Amino acid sequence: MPGELRMEEVDTTRNNEMRLDVVPCHVAVIMDGNGRWAKARSQPRYAGHRAGVKAARKTVEVAAKRGISYLTLFTFSSENWKRPQNEINQLMSLFLEALQREVDNLDRNNVRLRFIGARDQLSSKLMSKIKAVEDRTEKNSGLNLIVALAYGGRWDIVNAAKQLASKVVSKQLTIQDIDDDKFSDELALVGVPDPDLLIRTGSEQRISNFLLWNLAYSELYFCDCLWPDFCEQEFDQALSVYESRQRRYGHTGEQLEVI
Repeated sequence: MPGELRMEEVDTTRNNEMRLDVVPCHVAVIMDGNGRWAKARSQPRYAGHRAGVKAARKTVEVAAKRGISYLTLFTFSSENWKRPQNEINQLMSLFLEALQREVDNLDRNNVRLRFIGARDQLSSKLMSKIKAVEDRTEKNSGLNLIVALAYGGRWDIVNAAKQLASKVVSKQLTIQDIDDDKFSDELALVGVPDPDLLIRTGSEQRISNFLLWNLAYSELYFCDCLWPDFCEQEFDQALSVYESRQRRYGHTGEQLEVI
């Protein structure tokens, strides 16, 4: 579900109606529904992915305006390699096109762009472009935009386990050294706070192998809106629901009131 993330010049002032203390630091999004959106209009799936462009762009803009620090978009999963080869080729072309077209706008808006996922599964041309974009925006201090491409939560966990096993074998660590923090340090989102809020569009209510470790205490928000129709109002509705939630992390509500 790729998008050409062409941003307009954005006002980083938060929405006056949004209480600053409950704006999520990190929002993750599963952008679902492009294919169904296209089918409902008797259009090819590719048209649905194209239509998702504006939604992705607007989501980036709104995240910046609302003062969100990290936005992670699930664009292509490990399981998506099972799709028809023609659709995969079209998606990869869209990713490359979006990078080429949007890097100037993202850089101008002080957005740092990062990618997570199994890069060795991508073409050398796409990997090269990803590296160039990451290097160019590395020092930007505004919104951190993270794109999950060829990513899967199980892949992430297995990869982390392999890294830790290698360090034990090389005696950099002992088994007793391994804890939650050491494990997190080997995951794709190392150095990034866990998502406060996960948004999934398209009416499905599952996380589909996305950030399995990192979503342990995230608030989950599911909406019926198909991704191409996701707009500022839909995003603000998700933020409003997040605002109403009490995040207890194992405590009781009464304990939090004392704290």
